[in-house]
Amino acid sequence: MEMKYTTLGKTGLRVSRMGFGGIPIQRAGMDKASALFDALERAGINYIDTARGYTVSESYIGHALRGRRDRFVLATKSFARTKDAMAAEIDLSLSTLGVDYIDLYQIHNPSPEQLDVVVGEDGALEALLAAKSAGKIGHIGLTAHSLAVFERALGYDWVETMMFPYNIVETQGEALIEECKKRDIGFIAMKPLAGGAITDASTALRFVSVNDGVSVVIPGMADEAEIEQNACAVCDDSLLSASELDMIGAVRATLGTNFCRRCGYCAPCTVGINIPSVFLFDGYLTRYSLPEWARERYATLPVKASACIECGVCETRCPYELPIRKMMREASERLDK
Repeated sequence: MEMKYTTLGKTGLRVSRMGFGGIPIQRAGMDKASALFDALERAGINYIDTARGYTVSESYIGHALRGRRDRFVLATKSFARTKDAMAAEIDLSLSTLGVDYIDLYQIHNPSPEQLDVVVGEDGALEALLAAKSAGKIGHIGLTAHSLAVFERALGYDWVETMMFPYNIVETQGEALIEECKKRDIGFIAMKPLAGGAITDASTALRFVSVNDGVSVVIPGMADEAEIEQNACAVCDDSLLSASELDMIGAVRATLGTNFCRRCGYCAPCTVGINIPSVFLFDGYLTRYSLPEWARERYATLPVKASACIECGVCETRCPYELPIRKMMREASERLDK
């Protein structure tokens, strides 16, 4: 199917309805990155999402962009909250990506308190506006996991795009997505597979893309076959079938909202537990009835769930306010056998 395109809100940027989420490229390697970008071009995908916080993602993407920068809309983001820190991060992104300009630079997941710093005197917004005036960046956006931050962001005239989780089980932002459309703010749907918790990628992506308030959906991809499959799903504008609707209902019934999206914000654990991996393997056991497969993979973790000292530091970082200590105890009971 032929890729579809839309305008990313008030930015005026023409973007593919599906973009490239740059988290999984960290495990692909620099050499494979170029092949992935070849596949993106074949599929007509021109929107690229990355971040300063995604370790080597900017570096790999920069390598893959060589000789074809003008064919892509490039977006990145930073956790910097102050003017000086953001100015340094923008320059570092430009250098790491090996580009002269970045189409969209975003404030990465601020809390309400951090947003106060961003918009205050000597806050990150000042650096972003200066970089925009200097031609280093084209547009300014914001990403969030909190509805309160999402709603507040829509009141700022400098917010040109908004990124927020949207998938089969996380529909809490639908009213604000509609508000984005009314205010001509481009909406970028992240976590379309709920951090890997939803395994039927085609149906999950079709669910997201049928919402015309979504400008672009950005599944993370590290394989050429994934790119082709996901692009076909997003370009399929037929009505969701009865079997797909049944699947959506089953996923909602199984997952609810109390599950790990593997965003990694809980890290580092005080005692070195890989928290997202524990919950991933526990999910294989509880949701997919694969106890042997789950325990074999769990056994490879150097620090097990039973090592949790329940300090609670991880819970203060989780954007979904999950009861991680309780979930860790329960996972240990099932996996540490």
